[in-house]
Amino acid sequence: MTNSLFETMTQSPAYDGQQAKLIELTNAGGMQVVFMDIGATWLSCIVPVTGEMREVLLGLRTMEDFKQHGSFLGVTVGRYANRIANSQYSWQGETYHLNGNQGAHCLHGGKDGWSHRRWDIVAQSKQKVEFSIFSADGDQGFPGNATASVAYELTDDNQVVISYKASTDKATPLNLTNHAYFNLLGAESGADILDHKLQVNADYYLPTTSEGIPLGELASVENTSFDFRTAKTVREDLLADEQQKNCKGYDHSFLLDDSCKTGQTVATVEAPDGSLSMDVFTDKPAIQFYGGNFLEGTPNRTGGIYKQYQGLALETQFLPDSPNQADWPQESCMTLPGEEYAFTTVYKFNVLAS
Repeated sequence: MTNSLFETMTQSPAYDGQQAKLIELTNAGGMQVVFMDIGATWLSCIVPVTGEMREVLLGLRTMEDFKQHGSFLGVTVGRYANRIANSQYSWQGETYHLNGNQGAHCLHGGKDGWSHRRWDIVAQSKQKVEFSIFSADGDQGFPGNATASVAYELTDDNQVVISYKASTDKATPLNLTNHAYFNLLGAESGADILDHKLQVNADYYLPTTSEGIPLGELASVENTSFDFRTAKTVREDLLADEQQKNCKGYDHSFLLDDSCKTGQTVATVEAPDGSLSMDVFTDKPAIQFYGGNFLEGTPNRTGGIYKQYQGLALETQFLPDSPNQADWPQESCMTLPGEEYAFTTVYKFNVLAS
């Protein structure tokens, strides 16, 4: 699959009229991951599992599919992942008006966010690649000349380590994440993720409107469908309350336990057949769990389409609309001149059956 991907993804030009550049990393155990400079995108993740090479990352086959799809498969999102309400925020008495690309709201950095840009490849080796991007003052309405980098490293124990860094010459909200969708039974298996078991190390989640805008206060997961402190299947409490019915399932942020910042597992997903699990680690304050509720119609790698619930995303980030919510119990999402934005997220794949 990876060799053909290098051919099919470069048959037509990207947004800037030039071909995309793809990079493959491999480790000693035979795991393979592929990245692309357009969107600093994670295109493929193949894990050796019980005698097969299993593609566990949902992905696209051609640049035309990449341009037309709206599900953000595997892209690096910026400047600000998730939603900013009414496409505006205020900082030190000044109101900034952003590009609104989801109704009245700014989603994933605006219509021409970093997920649609060509990133520079600044370093590359067998097991690591680093991309960088420059974003001018006023880009999508955000203040400050910002420079950002994302480095992907594949370790020999099947970890994909994603390191984000950024700086700016004016105070600006920064919230980078990767919008990868996983299916541990196989991205093209046709199976959904509803029988995957999920555990999330969080006591609180963020209720939202049907447009994904926070209602205001964090809520305890206790006695709700959002309690994943003990592993359960996604299916178990699916659509069990109005919060989920508003968005066809789970598409909510969880405020992570403070222990996550010191290496505690943030989340764990396990395949229904017990063959493979994935652990997530991060020093970011929150994680968005999205169950693929609106994947229906997204092109897949085999010429068909993905269906709803066929992949799940675990996006590490600041809580949505944080620029308008300074009182929430997390560090500020604003990066100031002279400061460095620096966070790391790890996806670790564990083969359980042999």
